[in-house]
Amino acid sequence: MIPITLNDHDRQQLEHTFKTTADRRLRDRCQALLMADRGRRHHQIAEDLRVTARTLQRWRNAYRTGGLAGLTIHWGPGRAPHIPETLAPEIVAWVKQGPAGCGLDRANWTAAELATYLYQTKGIAVSERTMRAFCTKHDGRPDRPTSQYLKGDPDQQEAARQDLETFKKKPPPVTSSY
Repeated sequence: MIPITLNDHDRQQLEHTFKTTADRRLRDRCQALLMADRGRRHHQIAEDLRVTARTLQRWRNAYRTGGLAGLTIHWGPGRAPHIPETLAPEIVAWVKQGPAGCGLDRANWTAAELATYLYQTKGIAVSERTMRAFCTKHDGRPDRPTSQYLKGDPDQQEAARQDLETFKKKPPPVTSSY
């Protein structure tokens, strides 16, 4: 195995990335190169990081050809989402309005009802689970829209205070037992 010798700039860059990154896999790669620079044996590094010797060799080759950028993981684009992001504001508006605002006779949405309504209005068929994940991603709770969006409304708070005042019991009259 060809030993790695790092110059001061590269070593400092790897140490900084090792200390600051949140990506555990990138941190392991930086640590492996720093260990190799300090003279650790290839099989000892692999054993300490719980990777194979072939994986270590790939990391070292990636660093040699691409530098620090060669160590980062480049993910593929993944599958296209079922619900386009362009519909997000409209769906969030549905959740905020509630089913009554959309002309339905329900008090609150469920993820299944919201998925059905999406299919009826836009022709996009999604599962309940997909709709729940979409609403979670966009900070919407279809089951309780008023608790999230109307809680801090001062007009509603005042109306609730007035309603509570009307329901409060008056204190019982003071009677004497003489």
